[in-house]
Amino acid sequence: MISRLNHVFELLPTYHLDALVLNPGPSLAYLTGLQFHLMERPTLAIFTAEGRLGLAMPELEKEKLKDVPVAVEGYLFGDDPATWPAVFAEAFGALLKPGARVAVEPTRLRYLEMSHMRSESGTFELVDGSELLASIRMVKDADELDRMRHAARIAQQALLETLPTVRVGMTEKEIASELVIQLFRAGSDVELPFQPIVSSGPNSANPHASPSERRLALGDLLLFDWGAAYEGYFSDITRTFTVGRVDAELERVGRLVVAANSRGREFGRAGLTAGSLDQAVREIIAQDGYGPYFTHRTGHGLGMEAHEPPYIFGGNPIELQPGMTFTIEPGIYLPGRGGVRVEDDVVVLPDGLESLTNLPRDVLPLEAFWK
Repeated sequence: MISRLNHVFELLPTYHLDALVLNPGPSLAYLTGLQFHLMERPTLAIFTAEGRLGLAMPELEKEKLKDVPVAVEGYLFGDDPATWPAVFAEAFGALLKPGARVAVEPTRLRYLEMSHMRSESGTFELVDGSELLASIRMVKDADELDRMRHAARIAQQALLETLPTVRVGMTEKEIASELVIQLFRAGSDVELPFQPIVSSGPNSANPHASPSERRLALGDLLLFDWGAAYEGYFSDITRTFTVGRVDAELERVGRLVVAANSRGREFGRAGLTAGSLDQAVREIIAQDGYGPYFTHRTGHGLGMEAHEPPYIFGGNPIELQPGMTFTIEPGIYLPGRGGVRVEDDVVVLPDGLESLTNLPRDVLPLEAFWK
């Protein structure tokens, strides 16, 4: 943690920033190890370019500060909201000068915390800190990668335990419930990266379908998109299966998606742009006329969040670096009929990509897993 904190303190001046302010979430946990729930009581951590760390936070959480490996300046408040503005004003007044340039995390900062910053903290300039945080978190160290590998193993074991229980006539919700149970039995953290997607038949043509009361039928495609968490790090996997015999075009679509996934895993390497990787995967699907039915990016970064930088989309100029982790998940979705997606989690190596996930990628018959 000390090296991570020192890194952010050193980077702030290079980004022409006086401070970074975070509310509870993965970035705060990454830098300090502190875990807070987002709740009705506001919490803000202030990292300054002078190497100071302050926390404006509920008094009931103060024992957590003992676990931070550096000195923390705590500004504590009780349960009466009328007293909170003065505490935030004290914290920002002590740590920053008026007019300071302050980075925040736009996808995390709530209006609750921002209102205290703006109303009690004077004339600070708030700017987007996404680039700074991405530069800190995108490249994973060996410990982070070990946790992600473990999360992948848990997720894969859970699916293998679930598939033998699935039968024609079960609802998507029933199947999803069994998968969640198996994730916990296999050792997942309680806070999953996301609620599993289980979609069948025409529902599988919706990339982000929610499990429904639809019952599994012969001739369906059955898609699972799920993940596990291990010590705060996530996996995110998709596999698709057939239920009985599906029509010839859906079989062809399945082979194309598998080929596109394989192309991405073989083509990716350090120094390649994210946009070039997206294009290489997309070409496999487009050359057979299904380009319009691949309706999302090739992948997204993965780690302490299910979606984080780098994002693998056309035109993204960011260069892949060793230690970056992301998904490769091509898909083809035929409205009203069905969809196929095959998703793996990968890490960039100097000479290629390593897949953290290794379940069979072919669109296999569900019946092959029945005992």
